[in-house]
Amino acid sequence: MAARHLYVVRHGAASPFGELTETGRKQAHLLGRRLAGLPIDAVWHSPLPRATATAHVLGEHLPSAVVGEAEELVDHVPHVPADVPPAWAGFFDGYDAEEAATGARLAAALTDRFARPAATETHEVLVTHAYQVAWLVRDALAAPPARWLAMSCGNTAVTVIQHRDGTPPALVLYNDMGHLPPELRWTGFGPGVRP
Repeated sequence: MAARHLYVVRHGAASPFGELTETGRKQAHLLGRRLAGLPIDAVWHSPLPRATATAHVLGEHLPSAVVGEAEELVDHVPHVPADVPPAWAGFFDGYDAEEAATGARLAAALTDRFARPAATETHEVLVTHAYQVAWLVRDALAAPPARWLAMSCGNTAVTVIQHRDGTPPALVLYNDMGHLPPELRWTGFGPGVRP
């Protein structure tokens, strides 16, 4: 039975202007070394500069993989809950019905393209953003749409999801940062414990 292996990663650390920083490049090179031993067929990336640059660094370590843009991986809010949790009220303040519908459409396109089995055995890296990692994990677990809110993802952390015909998706690994030294983990999330 063929499996679609998705290695879903958040881009490397980025500047406030959305460009990959030197720290982000280090993270991406360490991730590339980690993935180099796997039979990666393709590296798909969001059209945003931080994801594009991360994907191209990965491509240096994965010379036989196709590197290409996938607009479905763009950063967006995938779901706006009808009853916003109080802790998230400020985040969702100002979202209107049109923006929520656009987010839902983009989220559906993301899962329609990537969250399903493939005809042949494939190994694909998806370089995307924290919300999209959370959305794909939520989908794999068949969790309610609002469940994506509580999931955080470190820069260049690895999440592995497998899709096979006739079985539910398998969440193999979530937010693994074993390839990063402690000082490069959780970049962008402020001070705190670095697991």
